[in-house]
Amino acid sequence: MHERCQGRFGNLTMTLLARIWGLCVVLILALAVSSPADARSAASSDAKPRVYLLRGLANIFSLGMDDLATKLNARGIKATVHSYADWQTVSAAAVAEAKRGKRRPSPVIIVGHSLGADAAVYMGNKVSGEGVPVPLVVTFDPVTPTTASANIGKVVNYYVASGSGKPVAGPKVQNINMGGGDSKVGHFNIDKLAQLHEQVIGMIDRPAVRPRRTRPAAPPTARAPAALPAAAQPAAPTTETAAVPAAAAASVPAAIRAPN
Repeated sequence: MHERCQGRFGNLTMTLLARIWGLCVVLILALAVSSPADARSAASSDAKPRVYLLRGLANIFSLGMDDLATKLNARGIKATVHSYADWQTVSAAAVAEAKRGKRRPSPVIIVGHSLGADAAVYMGNKVSGEGVPVPLVVTFDPVTPTTASANIGKVVNYYVASGSGKPVAGPKVQNINMGGGDSKVGHFNIDKLAQLHEQVIGMIDRPAVRPRRTRPAAPPTARAPAALPAAAQPAAPTTETAAVPAAAAASVPAAIRAPN
């Protein structure tokens, strides 16, 4: 009798252990399957850019920034509009949000018009200097000469050279002159042009990224030396004159100095 009880108890124990072991295996497999998916989802979420748009003087003359923000939000890209005067406060908030709860900071993109364009360059320099990636800064007719940091992936500056607009300096800057000829583009409507909005949205969908480090290639086989090319000239900001869409003529204010 005693031996029979021991046998039944031993069978129950083995059955229980087998079930526990089976549950452990199922849990391990479930975690192995879900973790990569969760990681990819988190990485995708972190990789989405956050866009900040800066208005110009008096916070009322750059309503094209509001229109562009509406278009971006409709495409699922988080965008908010701020006064140029608040660029330092907005910079601190952008850095904190980009780093919060993330292994790597999420990218920040900045767009501005007039004094807001000046502030967009200042903000790009500040945020990128804090270790947050800034793949793109777009400026509409800045009124003060500025220099963009090499830490910024790319700066695209739409300006009217015949008015108060100023080119932006820096190693990764594309200056596009929207004036010249019979252009109807001026300081007060350049930020509202639908054609430029579409270009900006396209750039935000495909911003400049930092190149990945690659392993050095294997040394090539020996061959006869080739003629040396002429010394390369140092890179400089490019300046283009764009084809101008039809738009209402507008007067251009005198250049206004940005705050320190």
